[in-house]
Amino acid sequence: MTTSTPALDERLLERLRGALRGDIVRPGEPDYDEARRVYNALHDKHPAIVVRAVDAGDVIATVDFARDQGLPLAVRGGSHSVPGYGTCDDGVVLDLGRMRGVRVDPGGRTAWVGGGATWADVDHATHAFGLATTGGMVSTTGVGGLTTGGGMGYLARRCGLACDNLVAVDLVTADGSFLTCTEEHDADLLWAVRGGGGNFGVVTSFAYRLHPVADVLGGPTFYPLDGEVIRRYRELVAEGDERLGAVLVVGLGPPVPFLPEHWHGRPLCGVITCWTGPEAQDDEVRARVAGLGPVLGRHVARMPYPLINTLFDALVPPGLFHYWKGAFLKGLPDGAVDAFVEHGATTPSLQSVTIGFPLDGACHRVGPQDTAFSYRDADFSIALSATLTTREDCEAQKGWVRAFHGALEPHSLEGAYVNFQDSDDEHRVPVNYRGNHARLTELKRRHDPGNLFRLNHNIAP
Repeated sequence: MTTSTPALDERLLERLRGALRGDIVRPGEPDYDEARRVYNALHDKHPAIVVRAVDAGDVIATVDFARDQGLPLAVRGGSHSVPGYGTCDDGVVLDLGRMRGVRVDPGGRTAWVGGGATWADVDHATHAFGLATTGGMVSTTGVGGLTTGGGMGYLARRCGLACDNLVAVDLVTADGSFLTCTEEHDADLLWAVRGGGGNFGVVTSFAYRLHPVADVLGGPTFYPLDGEVIRRYRELVAEGDERLGAVLVVGLGPPVPFLPEHWHGRPLCGVITCWTGPEAQDDEVRARVAGLGPVLGRHVARMPYPLINTLFDALVPPGLFHYWKGAFLKGLPDGAVDAFVEHGATTPSLQSVTIGFPLDGACHRVGPQDTAFSYRDADFSIALSATLTTREDCEAQKGWVRAFHGALEPHSLEGAYVNFQDSDDEHRVPVNYRGNHARLTELKRRHDPGNLFRLNHNIAP
């Protein structure tokens, strides 16, 4: 634990305690170890206090306290931040995990979502009305980090990124102001949080545009790890209906009943289907996906949309050790396909799944300056992860991720998706935002000149 931060002013701390409806957890208290824990076990930090907020008033009071005390401030929603930005040593952790309410307006096809909600919360509430919006592939992922980074998901080709469906936010800025940002009011801040991460304040609630999505044809199809399969997948996406969400996975065969046991733990590739078109075309979609190569096993069936966002939950529970890199690709160049095959063959664990998200369709119909997320010419966003059950094994496999990433670099665009980058990618922040970086820097200078919100992929003022 570091000792460079100021000692807590007990008088100000008591004033904070009196201003909260939520509670404060301090070192030595029974709940402390649980309160400081984050999803990625690689980050074992010891904050001075954890504030478990229940409303916007608690957020304002906590932001004021951290600013006035000169303390590091980590903001946590679902706590999935791979670089561990949801925690810190000797500072303040603002935990939004109790702010998980979701209110759906079915007529207006919108949902207001609490800043600490997960995608499971959103999917459950919206599915009751036959509606959905683009969200994460793991249901425990927080809406806040995913949306403010951009937001990949199965529905992106049809509906756009999560940030493209963001129509308003309630935001607490560094000076403690509470702003409702829309296209009519504080539109510059709404623009900034559509991809600019947590640099501009704490989002206490998000308003999303919803789409008519109820049941889907979903599930995985597995093939041998072969470049020809991936090249045919490339054609499937390029030619396919935008209602087909087809996510590429490369990794080791999971121990599931529909995959023969002798393929468990062996390198393979797969496609996770999410077809939101008419059920009458299900057989055609199944056949098209099965035609990519020799099918080793598959489970593609009609299911409620929320269910497809839980398929990876058991594979990557909280408490594993993660190290990630990301890349954007135009098309899937043959050199990138070769890298998937070469490095996929040495995937270090069952949990270390390489994922390719298609970013065409609706994602391309948003201009590069329309949101802070600028890579509207990318066709795929790639996530590379070494995910292991021990710290030592994860540290040992960082080289595998870096080598894989290096093999993709000659075929990649310059930047990458911020939510797929680790803390050693901070130097890449300007290229991640391209021509939007100057505007983001100016907004940061205006709204957070002291860089209170710096525990993120930071845009310095």
